[in-house]
Amino acid sequence: MFWTRLASGIVLVIIALVSMGYGGPLLAGVLWAVSLAALGELTRALIDDPKPDESRAGRRRNLLEILGMLGATAYYLILFFTGDDRLLTMCVAVFFLAVMFAYAVTFPKFRADQAAAEVFAFLYAPVMLSFVYRTRACEQGLYLVWMILISSWGCDTCAYVVGMLIGKRKIFPLLSPKKSLEGCIGGVLGAGLIGWLYGRFFVENAFPNQNVSWLIALICAVGAVMSMVGDLAASAIKRNKNIKDYGKLIPGHGGIMDRFDSMIVTAPMTYLLAILLLAGAQAAG
Repeated sequence: MFWTRLASGIVLVIIALVSMGYGGPLLAGVLWAVSLAALGELTRALIDDPKPDESRAGRRRNLLEILGMLGATAYYLILFFTGDDRLLTMCVAVFFLAVMFAYAVTFPKFRADQAAAEVFAFLYAPVMLSFVYRTRACEQGLYLVWMILISSWGCDTCAYVVGMLIGKRKIFPLLSPKKSLEGCIGGVLGAGLIGWLYGRFFVENAFPNQNVSWLIALICAVGAVMSMVGDLAASAIKRNKNIKDYGKLIPGHGGIMDRFDSMIVTAPMTYLLAILLLAGAQAAG
């Protein structure tokens, strides 16, 4: 299991590095595929209410999930070809109306909570993950986008190591029994330190007139807090639905939602803070 998990992790890191480094259509395509997989896993968990050991093999997609996939595809096409926020907002609104229409005309096939769950899943996975592309596409995005990985996967790694070494106080015993207070603190501080090192030796070397290391450290630390929120939120859904993993797509890790739950929340926070704080620092400078 360890070697399977390690090999899968290495493949994921390589895909992330290549797609985020290259950006453009490659990154948009990868995020679209990841979004569809995550959307399907959330739909299965929230709408189908499966048994813990039930497989997706042979399962037919319902109308709400099909609408979600079409909506996510339209959203990423608009994002890639235009990037127009007004069109993206309209896409979300049209998707919501389409779900409401399907809910009404097929009544009583779906319950109200199932229709609401599909809208939630659409916002949770495709829309939130799109901020990885938004971050990469903005000015100096080649340097900013790595803060998403530092905040999420960097925090996970630091929290795991610190928790294994000195973790004693269980902070969320019902939701995530393995998480410790020491591990959470170590994850935030570790992500902040990695962010500072990244800013000091990479970003400032590329932009010698900009002293942004402390800003990047702050963004990564705040992003690390949000990454743990994302992890806990995804775990809460699994506890509510009595499932162990969202899927089996990634050997040793589970489903897309099991591996990308922290990045989904970290991406929009990183984008927001990067735009606000770095723009403010440049204006002050």
